[in-house]
Amino acid sequence: MSQLPLDDPRTEVLRRLQALLIQRFGRIDRAAAEWRKPEWVLVQGVIGARTLTPTSNAATERLLARYGSWDAVATAPVEELEAELATQTFPDIAAARVRSALGVVVERVGRMDLSHLGALTTEDAMAWLEDLPGVGRKVAAGVMNASTFDRRALVLDSHHIRVSQRMKLVPPRADTIRAFDSLSPAMPPEWSASEFDEHHLLMKKLGQQFCRPAAPLCRECPALSLCPTGTARVPDR
Repeated sequence: MSQLPLDDPRTEVLRRLQALLIQRFGRIDRAAAEWRKPEWVLVQGVIGARTLTPTSNAATERLLARYGSWDAVATAPVEELEAELATQTFPDIAAARVRSALGVVVERVGRMDLSHLGALTTEDAMAWLEDLPGVGRKVAAGVMNASTFDRRALVLDSHHIRVSQRMKLVPPRADTIRAFDSLSPAMPPEWSASEFDEHHLLMKKLGQQFCRPAAPLCRECPALSLCPTGTARVPDR
């Protein structure tokens, strides 16, 4: 007689962690409707490397205001795009990537429109997106989760991965794809797409404000009770 698999203990840790983070940071509302169109989310993700989210949001809005449509952005001169993206950390790379990614979408679909992804499974849609220039797992998951597709896809950035590693939720040297593959099965099955989105944003805040790359504030961290790394650093908590 075969035994049922044991529940992943990380799932309960994630539930408890979410409650602690909401208690510390409050609830996080989802972005406005115009910022949740999949095409908007794709552009924001492609240009956002190592740039603060509000800065990337503003740059995305600036592109759309300047050119009027994403189809026009797809054919705009790279030099013009670089000037519009001067606030990004790597404006030259951001300009080249967004031009290339949007150009490929237009070439494949006929126009800058990602609505066809809604008919695909989340895995197939993410694979389609990851085949675009400059689109990795984080951006693909973001298009699935943070947009109007509302899929239960786990978005991971460097802050989220670092916190997860220190909490022993993912392997210590996991890159984005390995962390995604490791952590996704442990996500609470009752969480909706919006709760996935909120979890990522809360983990990002935790990584920015407490679980910093250097000199983490373990003693003050709201997740200390769940973190083996933190409790080892603060034995007298």
